[in-house]
Amino acid sequence: MKQTLEVDEKIFQDAVRFYGNIFNLPPLASKIYSYLIFDFNKVGITFDEFVEVFSASKSSVSTSICLLLNIQLIVDLNKIDERKRYFFANDDYKKIRFEKIVQKMKDELKLMDELKKFRKIDHNEVDEKNEAYKELLNKSIINIQESLNKL
Repeated sequence: MKQTLEVDEKIFQDAVRFYGNIFNLPPLASKIYSYLIFDFNKVGITFDEFVEVFSASKSSVSTSICLLLNIQLIVDLNKIDERKRYFFANDDYKKIRFEKIVQKMKDELKLMDELKKFRKIDHNEVDEKNEAYKELLNKSIINIQESLNKL
C-alpha cells in the first residue's frame, strides 16, 4: 500500500508539534491527526494506511485512533460496499476547541466568585484587579460565542 496523501514534511512536523501541544496529544495521535489534515479531498484514510505510513503497531494505532475519536478530533465512516473504516479530520474541531475554551473561562469565573464569597473580607485593590480580569473573561466569552455562531 502506498501513501494516499501528498504531505509536505516541514508543515507535517510543524503540525505534529503544534497539535501535540495544543491538544496535549501523544506523539502517534498527533501524527495521525496531522496526517489527516492533509486529506484536502476528504477521501479518508484507512487503519492499514496509518499502520504502514507510521510503521507503528496495530495496537498503538488503534489506541491513538480511539483517543482522537473520543476527543472528537476525528470522525470515521464505513462505506457501504467495504468493511474498512475511513478516518477524517473532524471539520467541527475548531468549534469544539473554542467551546472548551469558553467552558474553561466560565469555570474560572465561577471559581473566582466562590473564592470572593469565601474570603468575606474586602480587598479593594485585589477586587479591582479581579473585576478587570472577570470583565476581560466575560468580553472574551461573548466575542468567542458570537464567532462560534458564525461557524
